[in-house]
Amino acid sequence: MEEHEKECTVPDNYEMSAGYEYDTLMRLLGVSVSKHMLDDRFTLIWANDFYYELIGWPKDEYEAAFHNRPDLYYQYHDSQKKWEKLSETVLNAVSSGQNGYHMVSRIRRKDGNYVWVQFSAQFSDEYINGHQVAYSVLTNIDDLIRAQKEQSVTYENIPGFVTKYRIDQEFNFQALEGNDRFMEYFGNDAVGSGSSLSQRNIHSNMDTLLEQKDRILEGKPLHFLMNVKILKEQTLWLQVNASCIEWQDGCPVYLAVFTDITDVTELREIQRKLTEQAAALKDALTVAEQANKAKTEFLSRMSHEIRTPMNAIIGMTTIAAAYIDDRQRVSDCLEKIGYSSKHLMTLINDILDMSKISEGKMKIAHEPFQLETVVESVSSIVYPQASDKGLVFTVPLADLTDTSLVGDSLRLNQILLNLLSNALKFTPEGGSIRMEIRQIKKNSDTVCLRFTVSDTGIGMADEFISNLFHPFEQEDASTSQKYGGTGLGMSITKNLVTLMGGTISVKSKPGKGTTFTVELEFDKPADQRSVIPKKQHMIESLKVLIADDDRDSCIHTSLLLKNMGIISDWVLSGNDCVRKVQDAHNREKDYDVCLIDWKLPDINGIEVTKRVRNIAGPDTTIIIITAYDWMSIEESALNAGADSFLAKPVFASSLYNSLLSVTGIGKTVRTPGEMTQHPELAECRVLLAEDNELNREIAVELLRMAGITADCAKNGEEAVKKFLENGEAYDLILMDVQMPVMNGYQATEIIRNSGQKHGKTIPIIAMTANAFREDVMKSDEAGMNRHLAKPIDPELLYQTLAEEAAKKRHS
Repeated sequence: MEEHEKECTVPDNYEMSAGYEYDTLMRLLGVSVSKHMLDDRFTLIWANDFYYELIGWPKDEYEAAFHNRPDLYYQYHDSQKKWEKLSETVLNAVSSGQNGYHMVSRIRRKDGNYVWVQFSAQFSDEYINGHQVAYSVLTNIDDLIRAQKEQSVTYENIPGFVTKYRIDQEFNFQALEGNDRFMEYFGNDAVGSGSSLSQRNIHSNMDTLLEQKDRILEGKPLHFLMNVKILKEQTLWLQVNASCIEWQDGCPVYLAVFTDITDVTELREIQRKLTEQAAALKDALTVAEQANKAKTEFLSRMSHEIRTPMNAIIGMTTIAAAYIDDRQRVSDCLEKIGYSSKHLMTLINDILDMSKISEGKMKIAHEPFQLETVVESVSSIVYPQASDKGLVFTVPLADLTDTSLVGDSLRLNQILLNLLSNALKFTPEGGSIRMEIRQIKKNSDTVCLRFTVSDTGIGMADEFISNLFHPFEQEDASTSQKYGGTGLGMSITKNLVTLMGGTISVKSKPGKGTTFTVELEFDKPADQRSVIPKKQHMIESLKVLIADDDRDSCIHTSLLLKNMGIISDWVLSGNDCVRKVQDAHNREKDYDVCLIDWKLPDINGIEVTKRVRNIAGPDTTIIIITAYDWMSIEESALNAGADSFLAKPVFASSLYNSLLSVTGIGKTVRTPGEMTQHPELAECRVLLAEDNELNREIAVELLRMAGITADCAKNGEEAVKKFLENGEAYDLILMDVQMPVMNGYQATEIIRNSGQKHGKTIPIIAMTANAFREDVMKSDEAGMNRHLAKPIDPELLYQTLAEEAAKKRHS
């Protein structure tokens, strides 16, 4: 170590000259350094070798030619304007008291070429001959200037705009610089200004930029499209290609090239639209072919479906005629004719409904109705069919407090029957069908109900469920052959639910069954009254026992009773019911009413009734609850001690009416199938306008069965003539609509405007095959009071006639 230090020690007598240091420094810097007097010639006092290399003149030649006078040098090279610029810069710096000056200019070399130079001068405190001295450094920046000019030429010749952006971590964009075209299109304030048109374009395209955010903040190359506005009030599509060229304080700086592709984009947009249209046409053709195929299959299927019940009707009619004296055989034939006729009517209704829906003509009613009526109507149709097929059908009610509703009861009935018909069709013997009605929401004006129809049938595959609600669709051809149907039911159901403002969903597994869920909102009647009348206090003291193997039914019925002020008990078997009655009897606290389900798991309801009657005696009222037609058990139930029957599902109104019998007001439940008698119609006289002879014969016979005398007219003109001749003799008019000579609408209008004494007031009821709601509205507009659709339901006919006759009597 000591030896090394000894070797590196500089001898004391070694002295490096100042000139050597200076020369070495100048060579290392490689720049021109010169010393000038600030006289009017800027006389050169001294310059290093790089000064002469820069201007291309050897020192001795320069001194001989110009005598160290830069003014002569500029004059020699025909650069007078550049000399004036240099003089002006120097004198301005001196006069303003600056320490020096900086400028960029070109100097002409001896060979005639120009070189770009940066002048940097410092004024010193030294004076020669009374003139201040300045030291100047001339730096050759020719390569830099040429590169910048080449870049500028490139920028200006790019078919678009070039700009440099800095993007900070908050995703703010700052334009640092841009080429002339950028400024021309977006304004001179486009660089640096936060409120410039360029910045507004950035904000309007922020969604596009945010998609690129991660790449931008990572400094990755970018390629995307922007839609921008320019100063000329035009909108351009720009292709953006940008690269990160540097980082400033952790923020990327991008050089972005914007290429105007507006014409190309518009061409592509036209091409895209043409492509989409071509694809749409292709899809439409495919859909049309599929629809045509589906309709062809549908027509073939419908031909089979319609001919099947027609064959039964014709065949059974022939058989009945052949065995006209065999009452039982004729009755059996008539029953089958009736069933086939209803099936045929269902097919026709499906086709007509689908046609109306497709044309957008289906209208939804907004009328008051009772939910009980709809459910009882549906149940009366489904229960017998389920029983005949060996299926269990239940209708549990949950949280149901409002049953007086406003909506379209006919369409609700149709929706539920369509779903239940499918369940009946596709559920094999031994299975079950359940229709739960649950109140899921209510407020002061509306009630929302959920109808859940589930079965344990054959189910459906997932791929078919997606097409379930399309018209004419069935899972495969064998489905139609085995189970029948039009393939329209589910499409109609979906459209009806949608028209009623509701939702429908389906869950299904092959071999496991299917569940449909329909949610519908109904209005409440504006003058809604409580389901329970003011006589409620008369039954509050009753003591009731419920026996039903369905826990939900027990809870539901007990809640209905609780709302009436009645505290009840419930059991789930026949033996428990008997024990409960026996215990109450032993304590001398007998039940006033026993509600006993017909089909209990251990003992049937008839046997339970018998045992309860033997224990409790005659003072306890026993009501048989059943979901089925009780006519088959009516006699045995009454013999066992039953007092009344109550249909499932149990509603508050029907339960209350049954309980009224205990208070002595009388039994109000009517046995199903029992035709309501209307003695008030006896001796009524009706004018019947019907052009079809067979329909006329049917109507006359139905009227005769109720004791009504009918006077017939074969067309509207004849009906008007009969009324004008003897109008006071008629109590009502039944008017067909489509008739020759004069239709029913025209006849009605003439009667109403005839001036005849009863012309304005006589009830006129449309009885027509025109069954759409628009037809009902036309009837109303023509002056008709009611509308009955063919085929005529006798019970509805009698009820309508009775109501209109009563109105006339009280008017």
